[in-house]
Amino acid sequence: MTVKDETWLVVCESLDKDQNFRVDTHIYRFNPQPAIARGDLPPKYSFQSSEFLELFQVYTASDTSLGTQLAISSSAKTSQYPLLAATSSSLLLFPGCGGDPSYVSFRLTNRGFKELAAISHFGPALASLVQMYTADSEDGAWRKHAQELFDAAEKAKSANSTELWRDRIRVEAFRGREGAIATMVDYACTITMKYLQLVISDPTKLTSQFLQEEYLEARGSVLGATVPINAVMIATFFLVGLDLAYKMKVWLQDKNMDWTKAMVLIIGRQGRETAGVTVTSNAVAQVIFQSSNLMLPAERLYIAPHGPDVVVNDATDMELLRQYEKPMRMLWNRNFAMAQLGPTMFEGYPRYTPEMRSRPVIATTTTELSDMPAIHGPDDWMAMTTRMRIVLEDVRQLLSGCVTDYAAEQLRLHGNNPYAVVVPGLDHFNY
Repeated sequence: MTVKDETWLVVCESLDKDQNFRVDTHIYRFNPQPAIARGDLPPKYSFQSSEFLELFQVYTASDTSLGTQLAISSSAKTSQYPLLAATSSSLLLFPGCGGDPSYVSFRLTNRGFKELAAISHFGPALASLVQMYTADSEDGAWRKHAQELFDAAEKAKSANSTELWRDRIRVEAFRGREGAIATMVDYACTITMKYLQLVISDPTKLTSQFLQEEYLEARGSVLGATVPINAVMIATFFLVGLDLAYKMKVWLQDKNMDWTKAMVLIIGRQGRETAGVTVTSNAVAQVIFQSSNLMLPAERLYIAPHGPDVVVNDATDMELLRQYEKPMRMLWNRNFAMAQLGPTMFEGYPRYTPEMRSRPVIATTTTELSDMPAIHGPDDWMAMTTRMRIVLEDVRQLLSGCVTDYAAEQLRLHGNNPYAVVVPGLDHFNY
């Protein structure tokens, strides 16, 4: 209703005209002020000074900005330097001076990676069953997963053989060890199946203490375990790292790279979403440093988790490969040019240097660490086992990269000869 040019809304709560009892009536007056449309928000919400915006864009946020032009200038000066780009599954090398790029796929597409990863998953898988049962012992979901794991382990055990590793998987870095690998895998499957059979029949054994004592560390007698599964897991992690390092070194050795001037990018996701975002936690970075014989300056390697995707279906397609060179050189040089502003602006103050080769050392009193500890040899089981805990708890770490840096280092120290390297958990172990 409208009264004296004002609009009112009258709401009576009576639902029936014949109701005789008292009901409430509510009267609302409409606000005559116009509503504010979403596109007409008050200035305090949307205003930007065009003069300040122009000032902002002079340095950044456009292709013609000062910052972008500095990166372009840096790219021109470094165009003759080699650029090596690594993704989670490949290497792409631009030699510089307009030379033809080259490409190789590695790791996830490598033979043997998933087979070894399947064995290394035994430990976390059984620990997951313990967690599930502990969280709710009345929920039978853990039993279904335990049976599935048993069935899969049984099939893998049947498929496993020396011939499988030697003739079908056929990894160059594993040559001469195929029989030992097959024996280790057979042992791991057997002990895992025994554990699963036992806990399925007696769920009270699903405890952290039993898992550690009888399975992971082989200190008990219930399962008849003679070698700790911890050793098996380290062996699988080491073999994966050894293969990666060997393939990368072989591929790079005829490229004649000047590592002191090399530009290196590690692009995209590395394992789980949070992993590999720092130099020390990035397994590929560690392998590249070792492949360079430690000649690559750490400050010339950048990790770009959100860098451009690299999709190559044909490694011989030069035009396809070349299309990645310009954006990757710009990506590297944007970071490099920014870093060069440091001494220009702040000479005399402490400079940044990547912490590369100093890892914490475990002492008898050590109870916690912030990074993976140094490994002092193939028998340093305290350090290697601690690393397995670290890669689970530190989300920056790549799970399969537990000992990759150590494997790559050992390969370098033994002249890129994988047969001369001691594989911890495999060599000198009786399975």
